[in-house]
Amino acid sequence: MDFDITLYLVTDSTNLKEDVFLSKVDKACKGGVTLLQLREKERSDWEYLNLAIKVKKITDKYNIPLIIDDRIDIAMASNAAGVHLGQNDIPINIARKLMGKDKIIGATTKTVSQAKKAVEDGADYLGVGAIYPTTTKVKTIITEVSTLNDICNAVDIPVIGIGGLNKDNCDILKDSPIDGIAVVSAIMKAEDTEKAATELKSKVISIL
Repeated sequence: MDFDITLYLVTDSTNLKEDVFLSKVDKACKGGVTLLQLREKERSDWEYLNLAIKVKKITDKYNIPLIIDDRIDIAMASNAAGVHLGQNDIPINIARKLMGKDKIIGATTKTVSQAKKAVEDGADYLGVGAIYPTTTKVKTIITEVSTLNDICNAVDIPVIGIGGLNKDNCDILKDSPIDGIAVVSAIMKAEDTEKAATELKSKVISIL
């Protein structure tokens, strides 16, 4: 499946009513998000699936692929475009066997060796970070930009920088051979979600 990874939104529904959350997702997509990952850690399986189906209706409207964080079962049940896997999730090669060759599989990596292994196992893109400290993960290990660059140069699939990035600090990646950036708070916590997505996308395009 072809996909554009320029502006990758990872959702956060914390403290948001469902209708407000879905409205933010819609506005973010309208504003220019190119790939969207639904990330839910606190919901039951049924709640997660139900939300995934609702979010997919929105992403389908804008022709944006929906990625599900961690959960292959939710991704398959909701017919999402793919799944994103961390180092402690189901192995990529097993996910590929379960989901088939046409689904998108992303992987979080922090080292060149992890990146090469992810590509070997069938990953379609890599998320590398955290570039800055982030509030969405308690234990954040910072990744040097030099390491991000080394990973970009070591693999032949798209790579995005992740972790604490926003339109005011992503200049740090200006000379990096990345393909895009992933954000959470920069869009999800913005008062004007659509405007935040539009401005951030313009900024990212200017540094790529």
